[in-house]
Amino acid sequence: MTCVPTTSTSDVLVVGAGPAGLAGAIAAARQGLHVEVIDAMRPPINKACGEGLMPDSLEALAAIGFDLNQDLHSIESHLLRGIRFIGDSSSSGRTPTTEAAFPAAPGRGIRRTVLHQLLLDRAIVLGVCFHWETSVQGITQTSDGVQVHTNRKTLAARYLIGADGQRSRIANWAGLTEDSIHSRRIGLRQHYSIAPWTDFVEVYWSNSGQAYVTPNSSNEVCVAFISSNKFASSNQALRHFPTLALRLANAQASGVARGSITLDRKLRRVTTGNIALLGDASGSVDAVTGEGLALCFRQAAAFAMALKSGNLGLYQNSHRRIQLPAALMSRGLLLMDRSPRLRDHVIKNFQRFPLPFERLLQVHIGHRACVFPGIDGLLAAGLQRLTS
Repeated sequence: MTCVPTTSTSDVLVVGAGPAGLAGAIAAARQGLHVEVIDAMRPPINKACGEGLMPDSLEALAAIGFDLNQDLHSIESHLLRGIRFIGDSSSSGRTPTTEAAFPAAPGRGIRRTVLHQLLLDRAIVLGVCFHWETSVQGITQTSDGVQVHTNRKTLAARYLIGADGQRSRIANWAGLTEDSIHSRRIGLRQHYSIAPWTDFVEVYWSNSGQAYVTPNSSNEVCVAFISSNKFASSNQALRHFPTLALRLANAQASGVARGSITLDRKLRRVTTGNIALLGDASGSVDAVTGEGLALCFRQAAAFAMALKSGNLGLYQNSHRRIQLPAALMSRGLLLMDRSPRLRDHVIKNFQRFPLPFERLLQVHIGHRACVFPGIDGLLAAGLQRLTS
């Protein structure tokens, strides 16, 4: 997985070998550039993730050279046909449910480690060089690029990508930390050995947060719990979602539960000089949107186009456009999380009149080229009516 650089200065140096960093490396390498990647860990790199790729995620991967439907022909995964919201039955005894199918192509449920390996393999084929177990100690901006000082040696590059997560050290050293945080919640991921009972991604709602279930193979589902409060374990989390607990009554938890912080966070700038931020280092939306991976794949393609033109300012502008729809959806869904009355009202009305939910899903995955009000505006208006 490691190669010897052929030049003393690379075109692009990426800090962080998660999906965002690998996508950025792949997109840049496809432009014929020499790319190197630094990471303090060594594969396999496994972090908390909902493991669902919606159709727009697959389209974003295609933009950097992946046909995941073809690449996954021999790899365990699961087709995803749509999204289902399942409300809280504790107040009425009945469980309100609404669903919408993806309008064209399906999505995919896939293990985070499997996706990571696919990205890594593609990067290696494209000639990307890797520096594993290498931690960055500091950076120096020069007249013709950036020097990156590590625990092993100093590396030089024309462009530097910081793809090192929410607490990005690259962002800190580059002065790209001015931000606004709209929400902070805690996620907990657990796999369960059970044959999937549906080919929809199911989002269970309660007063304690959400649990979203993604089938990722013929015998496993991934459950991601998201809440403002920390769950001590997946068993404790399940007690807040009785309908889901019944589904998983005979399932065996597999692997170790992994936790993470999920932020709705916007940075004022994601570029300075020859430095750009990508993935969670560049801002993020709440995990319940399911858009984290799609965003970083789109950002990678936009970064590569900016490199091709020699103008990182283009990436700054593209990043804003990429982030906005998911940020609006994130804030709308968080309104539902904060207001049980609004949540019940929305899900029950979507159950009675499914077309608006179908249209919102189409807008969310970028399918409809039409003007449609942001979901946050719709839900805010509903909340105002309910609480006035």
